[in-house]
Amino acid sequence: MKISRRAFTLGSSMAMAATALPLSRARAQATAEMGAMRIDIVSDGYLTLPRDFILGELSEEALAPILAEAGVGPGALTPPCNVTLLRHEDRVILFDVGSGTEFQPTAGLLPETLEALGLYPEDITHLVFTHGHPDHLWGVLDDFGDSFLPNAEILMGQAEFDYWMDANTVSTIGQARQAFAVGAQRRLEALADMITFFGDGEEILPGVAARATFGHSPGHMAFELRDGSESLMVVGDSLGNHHVAFAKPDWITGSDQDGAMAAQTRVGLLDQITDGQMRIAGFHLPGGLGHVERRDDGYRFVAEA
Repeated sequence: MKISRRAFTLGSSMAMAATALPLSRARAQATAEMGAMRIDIVSDGYLTLPRDFILGELSEEALAPILAEAGVGPGALTPPCNVTLLRHEDRVILFDVGSGTEFQPTAGLLPETLEALGLYPEDITHLVFTHGHPDHLWGVLDDFGDSFLPNAEILMGQAEFDYWMDANTVSTIGQARQAFAVGAQRRLEALADMITFFGDGEEILPGVAARATFGHSPGHMAFELRDGSESLMVVGDSLGNHHVAFAKPDWITGSDQDGAMAAQTRVGLLDQITDGQMRIAGFHLPGGLGHVERRDDGYRFVAEA
């Protein structure tokens, strides 16, 4: 029996992912419908990160009530990785592609969760990147160095692509993130001829508009999905957790490359989302899908099943 390269790669990814997460999680985490749009939140697994990588230099005393309310205990943080899948007309669109098999052993589940929805890599027509960090980008190549999504048109913000392809990035990004730069450049270089670039405010696909949300990375993009009067914002990592990012969006935290800019972005984005009564899909938010409520001097994320 001849085993195809795609089948071999998929099987390898599934075997690794099975050691990280039970098969019962290989399904859509949440689903929403807006007119002709269907949105599924698909798990790529989860990460294990030091607290200070996400929380930075914020004091435990200041953080304690916020984290307690959000159900976050002591020790390492384990944010979920939730990929947004949009089916609209004849398009099957992924927003980000997960980390593949080379980042953390608890991530890289996307091939399995797609198959659980009856989808294979060949079925994806478009791949849209929020930004170039490993958990969002590294899964774009399979274990043979080929495109994981062979039929997909790839779309990425021009500013984000230019940042990762800049030869100076690896020496200026800081030691903790040097591997991010090397990994992004290798993958984007392999696929550069296949990428369509865009800027802030462009409608990149019918019903999908790019929104600049710089700070977490230099060219980070969110995406507003709209059908009629209904809308949903795919926020990527511009709202990178369900606790401090909402309760104190103006606080500078650890996971953003430009902390001050990211805080400014969060404040403006949360105002836009709540004023417009938009739902949100977030890569590291529990369940991946929900809405935002104003409270006191901050906000609260409310997950939806």
